[in-house]
Amino acid sequence: MLHITAVNLGEVVYSLQNRRGLDAAVEALGAVESSPISVVDVDLNLALSASRLKSSARLDYLDCFVAALAQQLKATVVTGDPGFKKVEAIVNVEWLPV
Repeated sequence: MLHITAVNLGEVVYSLQNRRGLDAAVEALGAVESSPISVVDVDLNLALSASRLKSSARLDYLDCFVAALAQQLKATVVTGDPGFKKVEAIVNVEWLPV
């Protein structure tokens, strides 16, 4: 199963809206909502885990939510973002070609 935090989904929608317009962002959001991707709400535990990662790994703050969720679910982060090299020792990372 695939998972994304609500915060990270918001970042995706924001980015799409800025790059491709509102229609593209709405279409992408609809695709996520109708897919098997689980959108995980950010609770206090997840937020505090992300803050600890920010402090120790110096990862971008929103990316800390990705890593914290992966830790919580014992899941793998799938990314092409080289910033995640900073957390490879603490979460599994599967690299996409970029």
